[in-house]
Amino acid sequence: MEGDTANSLAREVLQLHVSAEKDSDIPGADQREPCTRQINLDNGKDVQDISTAFRCAASVLDTGQLVKDPYFTLFEAVGALEIMDPKMDSGYLKDSETLGDKFDILKELLPEEVVGLMDQLLCHEMAWHMGHPLSQSLFTSYHIDRLLWPEPKKLDEARFDRQAPVTGNGMLHVVFRAYCLALVKCCDHVHRRIGAEHYYEEEDFVSNLYNRNLLSDFDGAQVEMLLHDAIHFTEQQSKLDEAWRRAIVVRLTLRQRILKAMELDLNLVKANGVQLWRDCGDLLPEIRQTQTLGTPVKEAFSVKIQRKLASSVPPRPMVEIKFEDAHAFLNNLCRDAADVYHVLEYHGCSNLLTFTYMFQSRKPQPAIYIRCLLQSLLFHDMRVLGKITITTLIYDDLAELVLPADVLLDPANGNVEAPHDPRFQLAKKMSGFVLRVGDPFLDIFRAICMNRSRARRMLCHLVLEWESVQLEAEKLDAELRQYTGEKPLMDGGPTGTEIWSFPLSSWAYYYKLRQMEWIVQLGFELGIYQNDELSAMYWHLGHLAGAKIQHIERIQTFVTRRFRQPKRWSAKDRYSFQQCFSFLKVMLTEASATQWFAIALSKLYTALSPFTLLPSRPQRLPYSTSELRHALRMRPFMQLSIPEVPSYSELAAATSTTSGVEPSEGASSTEGQALSILEIADEASKVGRKEWEALSKFGAQAARCVNCEDWWRKSVKDVIRACIICSIAIATAKKGAMKAQGKPVRKMLEAEMPADGKSYHDFWAVQRCPYNTYN
Repeated sequence: MEGDTANSLAREVLQLHVSAEKDSDIPGADQREPCTRQINLDNGKDVQDISTAFRCAASVLDTGQLVKDPYFTLFEAVGALEIMDPKMDSGYLKDSETLGDKFDILKELLPEEVVGLMDQLLCHEMAWHMGHPLSQSLFTSYHIDRLLWPEPKKLDEARFDRQAPVTGNGMLHVVFRAYCLALVKCCDHVHRRIGAEHYYEEEDFVSNLYNRNLLSDFDGAQVEMLLHDAIHFTEQQSKLDEAWRRAIVVRLTLRQRILKAMELDLNLVKANGVQLWRDCGDLLPEIRQTQTLGTPVKEAFSVKIQRKLASSVPPRPMVEIKFEDAHAFLNNLCRDAADVYHVLEYHGCSNLLTFTYMFQSRKPQPAIYIRCLLQSLLFHDMRVLGKITITTLIYDDLAELVLPADVLLDPANGNVEAPHDPRFQLAKKMSGFVLRVGDPFLDIFRAICMNRSRARRMLCHLVLEWESVQLEAEKLDAELRQYTGEKPLMDGGPTGTEIWSFPLSSWAYYYKLRQMEWIVQLGFELGIYQNDELSAMYWHLGHLAGAKIQHIERIQTFVTRRFRQPKRWSAKDRYSFQQCFSFLKVMLTEASATQWFAIALSKLYTALSPFTLLPSRPQRLPYSTSELRHALRMRPFMQLSIPEVPSYSELAAATSTTSGVEPSEGASSTEGQALSILEIADEASKVGRKEWEALSKFGAQAARCVNCEDWWRKSVKDVIRACIICSIAIATAKKGAMKAQGKPVRKMLEAEMPADGKSYHDFWAVQRCPYNTYN
């Protein structure tokens, strides 16, 4: 009976009909209005309003009950929603509504209107760079639409008047037309550059052109000539006020320089666009000052143009951003475009990685166009930076980290042709190793070039690939020993275990640890962790840094041992060892600084948690438990063999207020334990600060931050500031806890979490604990 009732109800709902007999069974149906009513239209057609009928039928359904016809497909459902729905059907016209607005595109423009339109188009262009579709930005312009549709076969056909060339009205047909054509051509260069690299549709950039061609068939030099003529025409207008003339010329000049710079960016010729981008940045202050001279022409833009575009999405509102925001975005774009070319100055693989990482961590993060340009510069014409092979890049990195002046990296091995010669076998096996690790190694750079959320997600997948690389490299290390004649290092213990260097595996393990660190640190930057998880996640970060310290010390031991061999090293070999020792020292200092500061913050949050000073945690039960959240945070590392992922019980014990801490004498149990933990946090914070200060004293060559030294030093100084605030917070918490004996702790301490992006460094969410005097 229940099945028959459901089938009958389904048929009634799908047929959009409810009988009067069915209404009598519904409680309160006699007080309802009739389920259906007819509406007579002037054209003689009868339309039945089924809104009430639908509500009547839906009222007998249980919550969560689904009525579905297996033959009513998703296509039919979406089609039913689109037709005659203003929110879904772009072709639907209301009463007395026209298909387009009554805007005279050929009307003569005043100088202030030209300035205003140029600024409006600039705002829409920057909105597109920010990730909004063209249908909601540039393609809402009637002027842009007239130039692009119908598609011009020759550049002369791209005019506002498609019937015949019009003389006069130079501000429109000479000046503004040239600006619009140059803007469209710039968009074409951006579209082609981004489309050639790795990016994420709708997340970073919307590439849909809606069946429009961005003048891709025309040479940019032709458009530059039109801009040149427009500048000359404007300068010859003696009757035009000097302020307006200068405002128009500076905008045309800016567009001309941007167009030239993007053409160089697209072709990646040796004469890069650094100076052009700097010149663009120099013009922006004047454009900002003259923005008030323009008069916006709002009627020149309309969302109704979306009806003419080939789109599968419903109509969307126009995106309008403030001129100040567009100006700031363009200023950052010009600055980043000029700075990104410093990556071409090669100073070693580790320096290249530091530059890429520091460049992408700038605030605000570079635009998608700049990130794709960086990808193109990194990997161009099957070469790194257009001039270095992937073998050279990996060999440089191996020499800098684990194999300075080693026979495995001797380029002369490739010249040996006798198969029985050990050098031939070394060259063969190392060639296979480079072929195996080439893509995973370059993928690290590609991941860093993504937006921050996507970078973390890609690293979570990539670290699993490096687990396989490490295991394969370990087997290869064992095979290479018969050709290198390596002697093991004997363990000083009673067992006398042999310890081998495993250089290739050590190299892979080092990069796996770096990626694990980045994953956790990006979690803090992106605000993934809740306030009550900060103690555990900083403990885990310190755990990873500790594993990294042990590994670097192990590498350092074997490199030192080989350097002290009774062998006469050449000056070149000694320089190679010097570079390796320098790099290992910097990495060891950085790992130690990270470990101590992470311990300090973990202990601080652990001490504060019993007093409920942190913002209250959300009610997660029964959907989540502490064990499930631990499994979620450790999921990216669960399939890794080493370092071992800490279990929930281990992590909970390490962040507990009773984990081997004796309460201070004369204090209550909770307050005493908190004071003892704060003492540990205070000591760790001081040591961490000293380590970060020691790191800041390294030179650019040693720190591998040539061409990005300013960014690197600013990052280190921000961490030092965070260390200082952490020490102040710990001292304040200790003073408040000691004075709160028998008094409400909440009145003694007030904890305030820094807002997103407001902390001194994105990786270090330092708790501020101002001390309040008890009344």
